[in-house]
Amino acid sequence: MRQHRVAVVQAGPTLFDTPRTLERMAAHCEAARRDGVELAVFPEAYVGGYPKGLDFGARVGMRTPEGREDYLRYWRAAIDLDGPEVRTIGSFAADMKATLVVGVIERDGASLFCSALFFGPDGALIGRRRKLMPTASERLVWAQGDGSTLPVVETSVGRVGAAICWENYMPLLRQTLYAQGVDIWCAPTVDEREMWRVSMRHIAYEGRMFVLSACQYLTRADAPDAYAADFGNDPATALIKGGSIIVNPMGEIVAGPLFGQEGVLAATIDLDDVVRGRYDLDVAGHYARPDVFSLTVDTRDRRGANAAAAP
Repeated sequence: MRQHRVAVVQAGPTLFDTPRTLERMAAHCEAARRDGVELAVFPEAYVGGYPKGLDFGARVGMRTPEGREDYLRYWRAAIDLDGPEVRTIGSFAADMKATLVVGVIERDGASLFCSALFFGPDGALIGRRRKLMPTASERLVWAQGDGSTLPVVETSVGRVGAAICWENYMPLLRQTLYAQGVDIWCAPTVDEREMWRVSMRHIAYEGRMFVLSACQYLTRADAPDAYAADFGNDPATALIKGGSIIVNPMGEIVAGPLFGQEGVLAATIDLDDVVRGRYDLDVAGHYARPDVFSLTVDTRDRRGANAAAAP
């Protein structure tokens, strides 16, 4: 069967309260289950949170004790790959009998990674993406991923890959995923701008695949009092406004954009449209010109000087 029900979940966490975030996630997964969704994508940094507005006490050549406490609080809200939160998310996928792609803040020792985790319909963790290039001040708190987590995962709804937020603007990363035959491109993000949606349409058209862009919708009510004071105290103030969309292989928006609320945005897709689209433009096939261009990707695990890298 080539037709599938897919969705993006536009939602925000309760910042620095991961148990509460998972409670809210359960409700969104149940809504998607009732709609017959077979693949659902949650936003960037959904579990663990996107600390918009925090500077973690950093200036050039300076750090503050308060900033170190902010980092500790953020670290505590993150999750371990072998921790109970991952098992809980897996149980959501199993209850839905669906594939889940979820943006998380992953804890590895004292370091944090902005990751996307893939779960199969049986609840098993089947893939992980660590963001290769945190943007601007994100580099203060997120470590860089490496080439060992660039999977395109075979699922019951097709070949699924992910690029996190501004990774989507890295042409060589895009080509790396195209070369693996990706059918459904998941783009967890917190970018709410119109230009982002233009980019999603371009990437769908370039790769001739479906793009599922899940953006957070985060209000002041979901942020603790000490967080993002510059946004004021009105609980209705949106810190991240949303704009989630689903795009087909010809670059046409088939669902969304959704603004101003949380919600499950769903569409029925036909994977035969991928083949139809690549008839005249297959950037990993007949349009690739491998006799002229080549791309080398280092897929070794680069976890640090004290860890043995794979041969």
